[in-house]
Amino acid sequence: MAEPAEASEDVPKKTSKLPLLIGLVLFLVLGGGAFYAVWSGLILGSAEGAADAEGQAGVEKAALPDLAFVPVDPVVISLGPEAGGRHLRFSSQLEVAKDSVSEVTLLMPRILDVLNSYLRAISVRDVEDPSAMAKLRAQMLRRVQIVTGEGRVRDLLVTEFVLN
Repeated sequence: MAEPAEASEDVPKKTSKLPLLIGLVLFLVLGGGAFYAVWSGLILGSAEGAADAEGQAGVEKAALPDLAFVPVDPVVISLGPEAGGRHLRFSSQLEVAKDSVSEVTLLMPRILDVLNSYLRAISVRDVEDPSAMAKLRAQMLRRVQIVTGEGRVRDLLVTEFVLN
């Protein structure tokens, strides 16, 4: 009788895959439900829903600061002998506080001089590089801020930058 007991111990028990299958289905259902709740804005809200709620509640939007834009005369610059007779056409506007418009306008000849001097010093390679625009803009803004004094010019907006 000892033999049948040993034979039953050697046979592995069949394990059921039902708990694993139930766990997988629950995981997918709960994950999908959580995704839908966040996506639809039921949980954590949505940016669109928050903006609509603010608009419906009558909350006023923040007022724009007192800004004015002072146009800078267009400048056409020859880029030198290595450029093969190419020209750069540049125009911009300066973002200034409204109370500084007259001061910045009074300094416009100096601003044009500093922009003209800087743009004549750059090479064609600098102008043709697509990533160089941010660097050129920052350099020109800094020079304009030095000419006008700190706090008068907030930004330089490039409206035309064409290489012919």
